[in-house]
Amino acid sequence: MTADLRPDLHTDLHPDLRTDLLVIGSGIAGLTAALHASQNMDVLLVTKSEAGEGSTRYAQGGIAGALDRDDSPAAHARDTLVAGAGLCDEDAVRVLCEEGPGAIRELIDRGVDFDRVRGPGSPYALCLEGAHHRPRILHAGGDATGVAIEQALLAAVHGSGVVVREHTALVDLHLEGGDVVGAELMTTGGGRLRVRAAATLLATGGAGQLFSHTTNPAVATGDGVAAAWRAGAAVEDLEFYQFHPTALAIPGAYSSFLVSEAVRGEGATLRDEHGARLMQGIDPRADLAPRDIVSRTIAQVMAAQDGRPVRLDATGIAGDRLRERFPTIDAAVRAAGIDWGHEPVPVTPAAHYWMGGIRTDLDGRTTLPGLFAAGECARTGVHGANRLASNSLLEGAVFGARAGAAAVEEARRRDPSAGRHISSGAPRTAAASPGDAVRRAPRATAVPSPASWTRTQLQELMWARVGPLRTREQLDTAAAQLATWTAPDPATATTIGELENRNLLDLARLVATHALARPASVGAHHRLDPIPEVLAC
Repeated sequence: MTADLRPDLHTDLHPDLRTDLLVIGSGIAGLTAALHASQNMDVLLVTKSEAGEGSTRYAQGGIAGALDRDDSPAAHARDTLVAGAGLCDEDAVRVLCEEGPGAIRELIDRGVDFDRVRGPGSPYALCLEGAHHRPRILHAGGDATGVAIEQALLAAVHGSGVVVREHTALVDLHLEGGDVVGAELMTTGGGRLRVRAAATLLATGGAGQLFSHTTNPAVATGDGVAAAWRAGAAVEDLEFYQFHPTALAIPGAYSSFLVSEAVRGEGATLRDEHGARLMQGIDPRADLAPRDIVSRTIAQVMAAQDGRPVRLDATGIAGDRLRERFPTIDAAVRAAGIDWGHEPVPVTPAAHYWMGGIRTDLDGRTTLPGLFAAGECARTGVHGANRLASNSLLEGAVFGARAGAAAVEEARRRDPSAGRHISSGAPRTAAASPGDAVRRAPRATAVPSPASWTRTQLQELMWARVGPLRTREQLDTAAAQLATWTAPDPATATTIGELENRNLLDLARLVATHALARPASVGAHHRLDPIPEVLAC
């Protein structure tokens, strides 16, 4: 995609609201950034759905960190670099692993009750997951780690003075003289709101809704990455989408429900429809190989089985242990009619985590002045071509804190009055209520068009042509089809769904283009076709 396809966003902004820092997104990265910034200036946090709804809430696997005396940040870094297939930014990895233990202790101080070996007061239970060479994964409530973290951070935010506005989506960023100066937002009811901010921080998560199989919630439509790209920010590594190996392959309510990698850490194995082990002979780590290897193997076996799912065999784990260790998964599997202590579970790969995104430095700065990004929407380089298990929550905590602190400094540089009213022990000043300032966008007239498309069509196209296994022919076909489709006009859009579809189409085109530009297989980007030979002239 080229810059001339981006809309002109260099328009004057007449704000309905002003704030020192505008944070968009309410997962671990956005909440952490808001908390760190709120001690020094006014923060307005907006989120598209309810504040607790997002990928953080659904994180089962846990959070990785070198907390054990026999572990070290250097060892954690080595595992991260190996999983990243040689494309990690080593400085970013060093920051993640060295600052990770402190970020985890901060979560503990905020009330996250991580599981312990024998109950209260005993050492924390450290678990093993794929591509880690030693147990270093903390969980809360067995497989409810994300819920515990989200609840603790939300409680801290609600007691901090951060102003939170729910059901408010990003339309586009606003630019003046090449600097980001705020954003236009849309409410669930279709009203419009403009916010001027001394600094803006995107923490909008990934875009799993690009694919028909995803573990992500419905809100994961890549809004921040799409808006940043339209504004001219650099994006990078968009071809690297991690497909989690094991999502439930059951039609209906539990379709694509994540079955944590920690189940394999407890001893479960992957098998084909005839009962043969999948990963033996593929990788010395077998079922705990890096996710890209496991997902690719499953996809190939499923293709040989005419698309039928593979099986996750946890029958060697006692049923009581399954219920105790994985209460959320156990309830979902049993609700789907499977007694997984006695029969294997059908699973399929599903889009799970985006390694690429908005290019940032180690403090969340993007290539646009005034704009920061953190969490899954940011490309720090820490994950390379393949994310190491349970490093995502850690990234949100570590780089969310760094981005929040850096955004404070940027806001002060651009607006010396930012944060001046803050003093130790002083009451927080909340931003004015935006209710009276909301305007209605003009209602669009529906006109049938040959370029019309549905989100389901886009998701099925992306899964079939830009999924875990790719060829140039498939990518060319996807790019050609996507080029014929027209995005909803944001000027006349009246629903958040229309905005999301615009973002998904922009991002689908970008992912296909980035995938075409990388002919060699690496990490989560796997090309089935050979690299074209370069002929000497």
